[in-house]
Amino acid sequence: MQNSLDRALGLDAADKLSGFRQQFHIPVNKDGKEKIYFCGNSLGLQPRSTKAYLEQELDDWARLGVDGHLDGKNPWLPYHEALSAPMARVVGAHPSEVVVMNSLTVNLHLLMVSFYRPDAKRYKILIEHTTFPSDIYAVKSQLRFHGLDPDEALLFLQPSEGNMLIEKQDIDKVLEAEGEQIALILLGGVNYYTGQYFDLRYITEQGHRYGCVVGFDLAHGAGNIEPDLHQCGADFALWCTYKYMNSGPGSLSGIFVHERHADWGEQPRFEGWWGTNKKERFMMKPQFQSLPGAEGWQLSNPPIMAMAPVRASLEIFEAAGMPALRTKSKEMVEFALSCLDEIDGDKINILVPDDPDSRGCQISLQVKNADKELFRYLEAHDVISDWREPDVIRIAPVPLYNTFSEIFHFSEILKAGLTKI
Repeated sequence: MQNSLDRALGLDAADKLSGFRQQFHIPVNKDGKEKIYFCGNSLGLQPRSTKAYLEQELDDWARLGVDGHLDGKNPWLPYHEALSAPMARVVGAHPSEVVVMNSLTVNLHLLMVSFYRPDAKRYKILIEHTTFPSDIYAVKSQLRFHGLDPDEALLFLQPSEGNMLIEKQDIDKVLEAEGEQIALILLGGVNYYTGQYFDLRYITEQGHRYGCVVGFDLAHGAGNIEPDLHQCGADFALWCTYKYMNSGPGSLSGIFVHERHADWGEQPRFEGWWGTNKKERFMMKPQFQSLPGAEGWQLSNPPIMAMAPVRASLEIFEAAGMPALRTKSKEMVEFALSCLDEIDGDKINILVPDDPDSRGCQISLQVKNADKELFRYLEAHDVISDWREPDVIRIAPVPLYNTFSEIFHFSEILKAGLTKI
C-alpha cells in the first residue's frame, strides 16, 4: 500500500506546496495531456508570470527609451540589486555576498582569476572525478594560462574502490596526501552525474585547515538544496539559474563571495565599470573604486531582458521558501526510492546516497550495458528525463511543480520498460 497510487494521491492532497504547480507551464503531448517532466535539473519549467515580467521591460523600453534606466516601473540602473536579497535567501548568504551577472563558465573564470593564485609550492586544483565537462575545460585552461601542466596540477577526488559516491574519508585521504600543494578545492555542491549533495561545511573546514581556498559550483544545487554558503564558510561559489531556478535556457549566473573577502583592494581581479563606486560611476573617472562585496566583481551593466525571468522565478521562491521546498524534496525522493525498491537490479543501479541529507532532487539511474533503449521507452511514454553519458538516466522530481502521483506513474512506466529491454 505504501507505494500505491492511493498513497501518492494522499501525499499530494497533504502537500502544502501543491498550488505552485499551477504557476508553471507544463509540457503536453500531441493529445494535450501533460507529460511527466523530470528534467528540472537540466532546464526548469517556465513560470506563467515570466511573460508579464518581460513585457513590462519591453513596454518601458518602448515607452521611455533610455529614460527606462531611471523612470521605468523597475528602473534598470539598480535592477540587479532587487535580485540580491531573494537570491541570497535561496543559497544562504548575506545580500552583499551575492550578485547575479554573466553566465556560469564566464563567472567561473572571473572567480578563478581572483581565487586561484598558484605559487611554486601550492599550485594544484582538486575537483571531483565526475566533474561537469565545462568546469574541467575551464580549470585546465586556467592551469595552462598559469604555465602549468594539467596532467600534473589537476587532481581528481575519487571514491573508494567499488563505490560511486564520495565519502568524508575520501576527502581526508586526498588532503592528507596533497593538501599542502593544493591551492584550490573546486567541487560541485551537487554532483551532476550521481546527484550526490556534498557536505559543504566539512569540505570547507578541512580545506581551510590545510590552507586551501574552497569554492563550489552549485549549478545543480541552487534552488535544489540549502547550501548555507555564509555559514559553511566557502570562499566563493557560483551557479546558473536555468535549472532549478527556472529562468530560461542559457540564463544568467549568480556568484557568492564570502564577506571576509568584501574589501578586495588591489588583489588580482578583472574589473569593469559596474563594479565601481555607484555614486561616481557616471563621472567617467579613470580610477576604479571597487564596490564592497560581490558587486565588485561585476563588469558590465546588467542585461535587463535576461534578469526579468530571474526576478519572476525568485518571486515564486520567496513565496514557497527554501526550507519547505527542501523538506518536500526529501519526501519526494524517499517516496520515489520506495516505488523503485523492487526494480530489476541486474538492469539498473540506483545512484543515490543512503543519507537523505546527502541527496538533492536528482535520482540517477545507472543503466547496465549503457543501453539507451530504456531512455527511449520513457520518452515514448511521455516522461521527460535526460541521458548523461556513458550510462545514466537522470530524473529530478522538483518540489515546485512535480507531484507524488507523477512519481508513482513514472515508476510504473519504468518497470514496464524494464520488462521490454
